[in-house]
Amino acid sequence: MTEPVPGGWGQPEVAGAARELFAAMALDPSGRVTPSVYETGRVVSDAPWLTGHGRRLSYLLGTQRTDGGWGAADGYAFVPTLSAVEALLASALDPGGDERDAVPSRVELLTAAMRGLTALRGWLVDGLPELPDTPAADLIVPALTDRINAHLERLGGEPAGGRLAGALPTAVDRRRFAALGALLESGRPVPQKLLHAFEVLGPAARGRRDVTPVAGAVGASPAATAAWTTDPAEADPAVLSYLEAAVRQHDGAVPCCTPVTVFERGWTLSSLARAGVPVRPAPRLVAELVDALGPEGAATGPGLPADADTTSAALYGLALLGHPVDPASLLRYDVGSHFCTWQGEDGRSVTTNAHVLEALGWHAHHAPGGAARYGERVAALADWLREQQQPDGSWTDRWHASPFYATSCAVLALDGHAPAGTATSAVDRAVDWIVASQRPDGSWGRWTGTVEETAYALHVLLGAARRPRPGVRDAVARGLAHLAAADGRSVHPPLWHDKDLYTPVLIVRAAVIAVWQLAVTRSDLAAAVGEDASAAATDGPMIRSA
Repeated sequence: MTEPVPGGWGQPEVAGAARELFAAMALDPSGRVTPSVYETGRVVSDAPWLTGHGRRLSYLLGTQRTDGGWGAADGYAFVPTLSAVEALLASALDPGGDERDAVPSRVELLTAAMRGLTALRGWLVDGLPELPDTPAADLIVPALTDRINAHLERLGGEPAGGRLAGALPTAVDRRRFAALGALLESGRPVPQKLLHAFEVLGPAARGRRDVTPVAGAVGASPAATAAWTTDPAEADPAVLSYLEAAVRQHDGAVPCCTPVTVFERGWTLSSLARAGVPVRPAPRLVAELVDALGPEGAATGPGLPADADTTSAALYGLALLGHPVDPASLLRYDVGSHFCTWQGEDGRSVTTNAHVLEALGWHAHHAPGGAARYGERVAALADWLREQQQPDGSWTDRWHASPFYATSCAVLALDGHAPAGTATSAVDRAVDWIVASQRPDGSWGRWTGTVEETAYALHVLLGAARRPRPGVRDAVARGLAHLAAADGRSVHPPLWHDKDLYTPVLIVRAAVIAVWQLAVTRSDLAAAVGEDASAAATDGPMIRSA
């Protein structure tokens, strides 16, 4: 079928959008991710000398919520609010930067900090709220609480201090934070997996000799790099270049992790190729992705440890494109029952294991000798994934706030690579959950309907609903209508886990493009979407940064 789905795109539009996506990746090889309140606050506090200091402070003031906090719901506000409050207090006490005429006034900074403190204290009335499973939260919370309380003590004698008085309670388990302090005092080197959150060390991070930036970055994090940098006048030019590039992306505001080259390429290529988009990335892009796969796999960014998630997405994307690489590097992450994201991981990830299942499953089914090498592990991993399914039919995960992402990853992996017949019931239950959780406007979403989460839901319905299930056809039609009307007209709210929530813009765009390819392929399910949606789709498939 080559005609467009009514109200949506046909094959020419899908191919054009894919070409545009590849052009965007080539134009910005470091990757596109949205700014972070948490990371911006850390750079404000630890590198006030960096270009754009005033703009970063204005970004913090402009993103404060009406209740005084920052960030999303369900506990996701706690870490970014701590970071913003600490940064505002630090800047009020010690103004810095080369743009002092553009820096918000001390009154503005303290007023916003007071509102943020009020929000924090309200959340702490009954003890520390339940925090999402975001990286290093158990270190970030005590570190920033201590820094905020030190600022409040300094402000105690000022007129503003009365309004801000009262230390924040340290209602968090400090054992891991204390253990980190003891490790540093012993003279032992900083563990590599800590480098991404290196800023939690505070002043102890400055210029540590056991830390060497990679491509100018400490742990692929502007905050970690800023915390490590001492005198900017004597800093390594590569470090300054990295920080300057990071703050240019969003007019001064800062992303959590950059660059994300391998992560972005692996996810976009695998998403497009899995759906059957006729992708033809430049040979150089493919070669660079192959080169990123070493004996331990691939890392998301420079200075980060290699991980099974990035490795498996890269392996699967390359295999689907006809450039398979032996997946033996993944076996070092095998912990018996499942695969860890990296060695020493606290917790376990459904989506990492779904991606591993895809990578190993492809080789078990298609590579010479693959069945003998990987077939048994593929079957066991499929069983493990099925066991993680929630009673309602969904899956959740530690790397994304939305169950629609985790469910999509698990369903597509099981549907494509589980032994025949073993995952049918799990897939059917997931399809039923997707149908039941659709919103009245045709969208899907955890907090509100989003284009991203709607795309993941449609991946399940169009990509894995092999047997007739009640309501699927109607849900697909309504979902495609919403997607056609909303895509390109709304920003993607941050849903991906790092130290703060963020959006990898091109990865999300690839997920949307893949939906339209699936709609073209599954014409039996993609019923007419309606004239209103058709009119809304006439602007064409444009890449838009968030």
